Amino acid sequence: MTEIGLWALPIVTVLSATIGVMLAIQGIYTLSTFGAESHVVVGIGFSVVREFAPLITGILVAGRSGSALAARLGTMHISQEVDALYVMGINPVRFLVAPALIAMLVMLPALAFFADIVGLLAAGLYVNMELGMSIGAYTQNLIELLDVDDLMHGLGKATLFAVLVALIGVANGASVKGGAEGVGRVTTRAVVQAISAIVITDMLFAFVITR
Repeated sequence: MTEIGLWALPIVTVLSATIGVMLAIQGIYTLSTFGAESHVVVGIGFSVVREFAPLITGILVAGRSGSALAARLGTMHISQEVDALYVMGINPVRFLVAPALIAMLVMLPALAFFADIVGLLAAGLYVNMELGMSIGAYTQNLIELLDVDDLMHGLGKATLFAVLVALIGVANGASVKGGAEGVGRVTTRAVVQAISAIVITDMLFAFVITR
């Protein structure tokens, strides 16, 4: 949990704040065509909470922790440490896979919630600077717009992403062949597959939920 969650806080903070400000910039620029800049809060709130916070967090965790999980399991498989666990009567799935999966399930939604707060705050600061809207008014607008279902939509995605990242990392790590070169291949493959699965799942999730 420390490796997956706490050590990822700096990069999650930077990217979620950047996404929040980017949404505010684009939203204000687009709505200024219609003279409706004050409604930018609607786009920011829904975009951050329902889409961008869980998506960016999932991709970051896939790149950091999914690849690390695949590399660690691949190295252990090649050096026959997994076989040694069997010899000692220890279930490798219970000993190696379960802790990583549980940590993912706890920390990825927590990181997504943290990204919600940081992204919305950063966007609010830009809106305050650009439009003169106070942070209090911005916060009140968000409270009126967003409800628990919107938050659970994003956190539900993050939970699903956690399962995908853990399973793809484990599957690739367990299928390694060819020594150190094989470990490099499965690590790269785990990242590509996890990010692809996250983006496709995000699209399908949004499609199903909005029907």
